[in-house]
Amino acid sequence: MKLTTRGHYSVKALLDLSLQKGNSPVSVKAIASRQDIPAPYLEKLLIEMRRAGLVTSVRGSIGGYLLAKPPTKISIGEILAAVGEKITHLPQDSLTPTQAEDWVTISLWKRLNRKLQEALYSITLADLYYDARSWQASLGEEASFVI
Repeated sequence: MKLTTRGHYSVKALLDLSLQKGNSPVSVKAIASRQDIPAPYLEKLLIEMRRAGLVTSVRGSIGGYLLAKPPTKISIGEILAAVGEKITHLPQDSLTPTQAEDWVTISLWKRLNRKLQEALYSITLADLYYDARSWQASLGEEASFVI
């Protein structure tokens, strides 16, 4: 499965929020700058994720976005679903089996799609956070990085 730009940017934005110290809102401009995401596009994605209950927004001059729940409680599957990212790899309605082998193939793909979805809903922002920190430490880099 390859993430679309929409899915990739959404995960990057929330991972960026999870990396921020303290509990103060982060501006769209700051996230966009750090992650090289067009700010207007990021704003639209964050609005969709706010509607899904993944982030909260704070208005005003020191406003911005915060995670609505701990990174351990936000799955990659939730993020992707919030922005309309299709989680299945195979379009189910395009399959019309005509031979026994087709049934085997269809059954296999359905099982793989189910496992992919289970995996995406079991991987959390916290998991990615620790993966990113481990990767960064292995390179001997500082704590601030682009995802």
